[in-house]
Amino acid sequence: MTTTIASVVEPRARFRDLVASEWLKLWSLRSTGWSLLLGALAVVAFNVGAAWDHYRYWFAYDEASRVAFVADGLALGDAFTGNAATVLVLCSAAMGAVAVVGEYGSGQVRTTFAAVPARGALVSARALVLAGVQTGFGAVVAGGSFWASQAVLSLRGVGVSPGHPGAVRLVVASALLAPVCALAGMALGAVLRRGAAAVVGAVVLLLLLPMVLSEERRLTAVLAHTAPFRAWHRLAGEGVAGPFPWSTGGAWSVYGAWAVVAVLVTVVAVRRRDQ
Repeated sequence: MTTTIASVVEPRARFRDLVASEWLKLWSLRSTGWSLLLGALAVVAFNVGAAWDHYRYWFAYDEASRVAFVADGLALGDAFTGNAATVLVLCSAAMGAVAVVGEYGSGQVRTTFAAVPARGALVSARALVLAGVQTGFGAVVAGGSFWASQAVLSLRGVGVSPGHPGAVRLVVASALLAPVCALAGMALGAVLRRGAAAVVGAVVLLLLLPMVLSEERRLTAVLAHTAPFRAWHRLAGEGVAGPFPWSTGGAWSVYGAWAVVAVLVTVVAVRRRDQ
């Protein structure tokens, strides 16, 4: 007598199920909500603080300086300052690194890979969730900063509206800087697998290197232009002049290239290691 045992084949996880799982996993971390809240407050505070300084010391400017304040785009510069962009880069990159490193540190990654052997799909779902959350975060802080800073400046009659030349581009570029840096942080986390190392790597790669590269020589200028932080400066209206100027289209392409390469690096790093 022959006994036939039917084999049970587990159905492959659908991509939308992986996205839902990664969404729940991200928000199950207590650090997620607090990181987003504190990061948003810090970024908005830097921008509103810059606008408040101009409001407070307005009477110290002569008439020509007041006219130039709007003509030269200084009012728009208060909507999202370089210091605020630096804080945004750090917060987003750190959150991206934690999204990967946390599982490796706790050992939960073994369970995750056992449940979902398709690591490429898993990483893609995680990247999609991370990018979506960070895009929403960036939109809130960029839009909130613009509204609050210009409300302060409007008390002196120098605030600008969203229809001001370059205003929409500044807000969109500032908002999208968050997901780009978060995906870069995720890639560093997948490669280095240590939270502190990934954060330090993000600081060096995303902030320090772009700062030390000179715009005076072609090679270093081209290298500087490949950094998301320098791309944000270009889209914000800075970095237009100089011996080697570049276009806004080139700056947008830097954003896209970093996002795509970061996801690819993460997928390769996760696939090539046992855990």
